[in-house]
Amino acid sequence: MSRRPSRGVKLTLYGLMLVLAVPFVFPTWWMVTSSFKPVSDIFAFPPKLVPTTWQFDAYRQVFELQPFARQYLNSMYIALIVTIGTLAIASLSGYAFARIRFRGQNLLFLLVLTGLLIPSEVTIVPLFQMFFKAGLIDTHWPLILVPILGAPSVLATFIMRQFFISLPVELDEAARVDGLGRFATYWRIALPLARPALGAVAIFTFLHSWNLYLEPIVFLSTPEKFTLPQALTQFVDAYGGPMWNIQLAAGTLTALPVLVVFVLAQKQFVEGLARTGLKG
Repeated sequence: MSRRPSRGVKLTLYGLMLVLAVPFVFPTWWMVTSSFKPVSDIFAFPPKLVPTTWQFDAYRQVFELQPFARQYLNSMYIALIVTIGTLAIASLSGYAFARIRFRGQNLLFLLVLTGLLIPSEVTIVPLFQMFFKAGLIDTHWPLILVPILGAPSVLATFIMRQFFISLPVELDEAARVDGLGRFATYWRIALPLARPALGAVAIFTFLHSWNLYLEPIVFLSTPEKFTLPQALTQFVDAYGGPMWNIQLAAGTLTALPVLVVFVLAQKQFVEGLARTGLKG
């Protein structure tokens, strides 16, 4: 029987983890608390961990200076559509690469994976020309189609393939004995078992779409159609200088859904990434 660590060892490990967590937690804490501070206290040294005077005007001005509520809704619905679309395409293609044998399968999968090696900056000009000819500039279609059919979907396909490979082949054989076709096996057996991998894919896809910055500044020009990362750059004064308290308030509101999603689904995220490495 293995010996359990003593109480002193546990306390030491917990203390060490708390110290290591400070560089990651402090910037978030500083952003949230500084959004309630007067501008003169934001960069005070030493930094004040808690505001001496709580001010809420910055949160009111966030919605007055920009159509922030509309921009918030834009980011939310785009991220949800991209997440659902990526889950559908990645799960189907991942299952096909894992379970359907055909000539050139490995070569085709390698070709798909090369999409991860191409930086988005390289393809942004031809994409702009393509969407311009299609009349889709200054619409949300590029922000939906590019992530679903681009690199995030490729990574999601890889994760789903690795997960489906780890499932016992006997499940497919039992499904065929019961008279299920290929799609019915995927839908009724493989997909319900893939919840951890789907959770991992959903989280990183949502985060990628939520934080997307390059594509919005290229494809969008109307403030009412902006997404949040683009909207955060618009909180400046008449001289182009940053309005720090308002930017921090907007940043806090922007980070809130991400924190909530990750806290609620972190178990599925970790389990999904762990399960994808069981079998190559």
